[in-house]
Amino acid sequence: MNTKISKNIVRRWAGNPVISIRDLPFHANDVHNAGAARHEGRYVLLVTIENLRGDCSIFRAWSDDGRRFEMDPEPFLAPSLDGPFAEYEGRGVRDARITPFDDTYYITYLAESEHGFRLGLAETRGFEEVVRVGLISEPDTKNGMLFPRRIGGRFVRLERPREGGNIWISYSDDLVHWGGWNVVMTPRNGFWDYDRIGASVPPIETECGWLLFYYGVRNLPGGPLFRLGVAFLDLDDPSQVVARSNVPVLAPHERYERVGDVPNLVFSCGAVLSEDRSEVEIYYGAADSCICLGTVPVEELERTCAAARAAGDD
Repeated sequence: MNTKISKNIVRRWAGNPVISIRDLPFHANDVHNAGAARHEGRYVLLVTIENLRGDCSIFRAWSDDGRRFEMDPEPFLAPSLDGPFAEYEGRGVRDARITPFDDTYYITYLAESEHGFRLGLAETRGFEEVVRVGLISEPDTKNGMLFPRRIGGRFVRLERPREGGNIWISYSDDLVHWGGWNVVMTPRNGFWDYDRIGASVPPIETECGWLLFYYGVRNLPGGPLFRLGVAFLDLDDPSQVVARSNVPVLAPHERYERVGDVPNLVFSCGAVLSEDRSEVEIYYGAADSCICLGTVPVEELERTCAAARAAGDD
């Protein structure tokens, strides 16, 4: 097996960025991250956009080719103004992650208020209407996403509490009440993901295991450096890591990734697997200022993790 590894095996689309503030049909402060899915042959992104007041809502964008998107002028999911969600969404909703599950798409999102952060869960059938399911995390959980099927008869999710910088797994029978927490992955001394990590894209099922894109942060004198890596989790017990990349698969090199609201940042909330399941199209936020696209064959991700696993066995 050829185990030669490139530090950026994710290939950037030559037309990046896919969506920038110049592409919006309204005034806004900035464009952050986007969940991604393919529905009835079309691509859909759920994009976090910061308005002129400084809080965030989630907007829908459609595309036929996954490169040229048309943004809706009104939010798909805006902060709730009344009811039980309003108190916990007062400073915005953002970072949508989309998990296809049977005939439903579940959307996890970050609810922010003066009380801190919580994970919210919503659902949609065709991205025309969205219904909130509940606030589903402990306080100050910064991100989370569902697996696309039950495992051992239960719903499963990955999450990152704000403190600690680790990826955790938890389980539920009803999508609202969660428990059985276990640590799945932690930062590693001496590696690119030294200071903290978090799951990025909802896990994708492959023959080698659950493919997980995750972000790693290294704090440097000039500020934090955000990069993307991959791991494979066991299909039957996703609390077990089968393999994990020793090097990032995408790091900020281009100007649109190095200059912006948060410099030196690539951060993903969504990816789409090709119909023949051979390639991943990953949509990532660059410098918290635009949405970009990269592609990578699944085989190359498998080789990257296989090489890291072999090196660890030596």
